[in-house]
Amino acid sequence: MRLFIAIDFEELKDILDNTKNKIDNSMGKINKVDTYHLTLKFLEDIPDDDVKIIKNKLSKIEFDKFPLRLDKIGTFPNKDYIKVIWAGVKPWDKVKELQSKIEESFVKFDFKKDFEFHPHITLARVKFVRDKDRFIKMLEDISIEEKEIVIKDFRLVKSRLTSNGPVYEDIACFNSL
Repeated sequence: MRLFIAIDFEELKDILDNTKNKIDNSMGKINKVDTYHLTLKFLEDIPDDDVKIIKNKLSKIEFDKFPLRLDKIGTFPNKDYIKVIWAGVKPWDKVKELQSKIEESFVKFDFKKDFEFHPHITLARVKFVRDKDRFIKMLEDISIEEKEIVIKDFRLVKSRLTSNGPVYEDIACFNSL
């Protein structure tokens, strides 16, 4: 089963939808997402028998709730080669601390370590754009409401790939202290 660990941002769906809808689809092949989360770790395909072990490891991670605020719009990997459009969050310190605890809890597993973790919420995936300079200018003109929420939990999420895009299902939720 394909799993990842994430912070859910559905609480800010209206703001994120509004921001995402400002992205002009006519400028290329752009697939906008329907759900919002910040991936802390992607676990790849996991045998069903290992899910209980993973849940147990995650249940031992202790963290205090913390505030996160939506920030600016950005792209991955860079403006010259855009594959993902994302909404940033700030401050990074607590989310990076949580991500680091998750990484440490899986050291004995053979999961690939995320060395360049960059907290973000994916808004769209880009296949190609017709006029890169115009597209970048359009993205730079998009503002996002800097709404703050309190992060009280993270989730283990199952991802099932379909012809209409991924379908996500929460497997478990792990609460702050």
